Amino acid sequence: MKKRGIPLDQLLAAHASGDARLARLVERHGRDVAPASARAPAKASTASKPPKTSAKKAPGARLAAPDDSPAIESRSPRLVGYARVSTDEQTTALQLDALRAAGCAVIHEDSASGSLRSRPGLDRAIAELVAGDTLVVWRLDRLGRSLRALLDVAEALRERGVSLRSLTEQIDTGTAAGKMLYAVLGAVAQFERDVIRERTVAGLQAAKGRGERLGRRPALAPLQRREAQIMLDRGETVAHVARALRVGRSTIYRAMSIST
Repeated sequence: MKKRGIPLDQLLAAHASGDARLARLVERHGRDVAPASARAPAKASTASKPPKTSAKKAPGARLAAPDDSPAIESRSPRLVGYARVSTDEQTTALQLDALRAAGCAVIHEDSASGSLRSRPGLDRAIAELVAGDTLVVWRLDRLGRSLRALLDVAEALRERGVSLRSLTEQIDTGTAAGKMLYAVLGAVAQFERDVIRERTVAGLQAAKGRGERLGRRPALAPLQRREAQIMLDRGETVAHVARALRVGRSTIYRAMSIST
């Protein structure tokens, strides 16, 4: 079999490695040199290449394009109105006209006294509001008669990230001036509670200094206590005395311990 010659790339590698490798190449291929193109090209290995896969489309679904991005649902802040009248004979027409003119698309109504803590319309309005919205009223007294009730509602709205706007007083807690005003109102309400507490304590101390009995009135008057003592001295049972005086047995025991 005729030798085809030393491959050129192997010959160059043998010169770099030394004479021993060159001699082995001459013995195997002869002294001629074969050009690089004479060698059969090696097949590229496909073992390490991952198989090509394609996305499968589910029935009725759309495959996302490379530039598709998730849609972000944006929602502009809303103005939600609240109107209230104290009796069924009154009407909310004036309030509704003012609230609609202010831009309120949704308005909740109540026909109840401002002193009531539970008002279904106001409860629905607060539950519907989310952060960024504004509750709009015609006047602040529509939310409650007392300053404490008004501040309770404002605090509940603040915790939800909701502003409060009054059309008549031109107050908007979403502004810096509105927040400052509500801080002042809160301080006034706290001052009022402190004054009431101090007056109550002073009145109790004055009554105690005059020797007056504080707390609930006793169940038995002095005449009834004497009558109960006479009945017990005659040998009547405590149960019989309690039934006769229409009180409980514990009341008889307490009255007798006081009298003795």
